[in-house]
Amino acid sequence: MTITHTASAVPDTHADFTYRKVAFRIMPILFIGYIIAYLDRVNVGFAKLQMAEQLGFSEAVYGLGAGLFFIGYFFFEVPSNILLHKLGARLWIARIMVTWGILSALFVFVETEWQFYLLRFLLGAAEAGFYPGVILYLTYWFPSHRRAKMFALFQMGSPAAGIFGNPLSGWIMDSFHGKGNWQGWQWMFMIEAIPALVLGVVILLFLDNSVKGAKWLGDDEKAMIARDIAADGAGKAEHHSLRELIRIPMLWVMALIYFCFVMGQYGLTLWMPTLIKASGVQSNLMIGLLGAIPFICAIIAMAIFSRSADRHRERRWHLVAPALIGAVGFIVAATASSTTVSIIFLSLAAAGVLSCAPLFWSLPTAILSGGAAAAGIALINSLANLAGFLSPYMIGILRDITHSSTIGMYVLAGFLLAGALIVLRIPAALVNR
Repeated sequence: MTITHTASAVPDTHADFTYRKVAFRIMPILFIGYIIAYLDRVNVGFAKLQMAEQLGFSEAVYGLGAGLFFIGYFFFEVPSNILLHKLGARLWIARIMVTWGILSALFVFVETEWQFYLLRFLLGAAEAGFYPGVILYLTYWFPSHRRAKMFALFQMGSPAAGIFGNPLSGWIMDSFHGKGNWQGWQWMFMIEAIPALVLGVVILLFLDNSVKGAKWLGDDEKAMIARDIAADGAGKAEHHSLRELIRIPMLWVMALIYFCFVMGQYGLTLWMPTLIKASGVQSNLMIGLLGAIPFICAIIAMAIFSRSADRHRERRWHLVAPALIGAVGFIVAATASSTTVSIIFLSLAAAGVLSCAPLFWSLPTAILSGGAAAAGIALINSLANLAGFLSPYMIGILRDITHSSTIGMYVLAGFLLAGALIVLRIPAALVNR
């Protein structure tokens, strides 16, 4: 495979202005969409604080239900991304958001373990395609040397969901508990489902499918972006057959790397409320406020690492460094003796592990384009997100057995270290674009 460096290191004022224009137009919608998506997939961690006791769910039952989201995600992600590529991002992303908004609201009526399992599976199936679809969508608008910042800006939706969503979830659960014969966790699911429905309509009205259809860009701007994207695709794999795609060894390496990082990501986000409560905090609102601190640290770290990666056009060490930082955070947080120490090192873990995702996506998008990117991104994401099933379920089982989160945190740190080592096995010339 031939790698061609297509972008000049000399600043281009016109190009910078044009790409900023694109970013200001599309990124706010996508960013808000990911905040809502992430909130609706992980707010079950807050619901557990009341829901598990009321419905009699064990730690393992919660972990299994939380993880089943990713089984639905796995089965429907690749076909969803292929349909997005064929039907257009506007229609398909709007469909995804409306569907998952309806399913999120239905959690209000959960009474049994199997209802919980079924709805988590269906929620994963409904949301499948949103995250990899946006990653693919950004390759239509930005060449590879400009993507890390855009990926990071989009990915900041996950810590932003923690910053705003954690206190919101805690406040709803405390303030609405018992009103209208509903528990606080039921109100939380209903209220937090509404934004997905609203934004689905906004996307249908305002999101453009491609550069060609963007009426807010001038002809010269469209031509420049088209040239950049075409030149950027030179030398990349463009297989359209899924059978051909799975024969690319590097795709499986990428999936393994991302699997390791996703283990840490969802081990952190789905269990953080429980970890903070275990440190001695009782108020749901206070758990939410303290839980926002690690996500604030994550946003700062994501901005620093992604800017540096694009500026230096170096991908591997910019991914290894936050993975190692996250591992240290998990190891120390596992044995924290106070709420203060726990929050400090959970913040370190969040800064590291949540910075890995946007930095990671600069790797596969540096070697895939076109139809291969549509299927390849979804395939990598769906395989890796099986870790989203394994991680919370594993921690739930370990907590039932040991009555502690320590061993689970050590295991998550081990996965981050393994991912970092595999990244260093990738030739730098293949991904440093």
